[in-house]
Amino acid sequence: MEHTNLLDETALIFEGGGMRASYTSGMVVALLEQDIHAPFVAGISAGASNTANYLSCDGPRARRSFTDFAADPNFGDWRTFLRGKGLFHAEYIYEHAGMPGMPLEYNWEAFQRHRADFRIGGFDIKSGDTVWWGRKDTPKMEDLMRRVRASSTMPIVMPPVPIDGRTYVDGALGTDGGVPLSIAEELGYERFLVVLTREREYRKAPEKFPKFYLTYFRRYPAVADALLTRWWRYNQTREKLFELHRAGKAYLFIPEVMPVANGERNVKKLHSAHELGLDQARREMPAIKEFLGLD
Repeated sequence: MEHTNLLDETALIFEGGGMRASYTSGMVVALLEQDIHAPFVAGISAGASNTANYLSCDGPRARRSFTDFAADPNFGDWRTFLRGKGLFHAEYIYEHAGMPGMPLEYNWEAFQRHRADFRIGGFDIKSGDTVWWGRKDTPKMEDLMRRVRASSTMPIVMPPVPIDGRTYVDGALGTDGGVPLSIAEELGYERFLVVLTREREYRKAPEKFPKFYLTYFRRYPAVADALLTRWWRYNQTREKLFELHRAGKAYLFIPEVMPVANGERNVKKLHSAHELGLDQARREMPAIKEFLGLD
């Protein structure tokens, strides 16, 4: 696959945030409209879905994933939660809906042709390690989608995901608290285009009910500890990102508003959020291209 604007040294990073990605999926669409392709992409949780959609060059799927798809009758609710399938029916969302002929069909061939490397992160519930998956771990579409699912598995509301003898939940519990900056740095990248899902002034607060998490995850203390300390890691990562921005090494796409929460199901609200994000991304595109050296 030949792209007009194939970058050399800038990593593209997608923050997680559940259905807040309805807003940031607008950035996926805008980048694809301009045929802008990073050499490396990293995503966690909902950012893993944005990563997969970006690498398949499928703007319409990026949009549907966080808008119309929420109305799918198999998307999940309290009934699937009580059956152990999750409040979001993750097995269907990630491992079935993207198959050929299904409502969210994934362009696996385009993903395979794309030249970029990538990483999506999951959190090992026993060891507490952050595990990063890339192309060598995803030779088949089923491998990719299971790892996107694992990276997106919010504790409590979605069941953990076994992969190769280990069990995973949401990558946002891991090293960076939800913004996969460290893995890009480890791989040698020094310039970053970062797509955030929280407003500029946002600061994550400590969990209000620590005893609940310590009790609920008494068999998996690494999960409880990660949940209770995530606020600190997340805020530290944000501070580092703003330092990189001030140094001219990062462009931060920061939502001007965030009209939806991570569990939003109202399709009208999700569409509105997507259009707001797309409009902001298009308005910022000249500055983004200047940062990328494409102006």
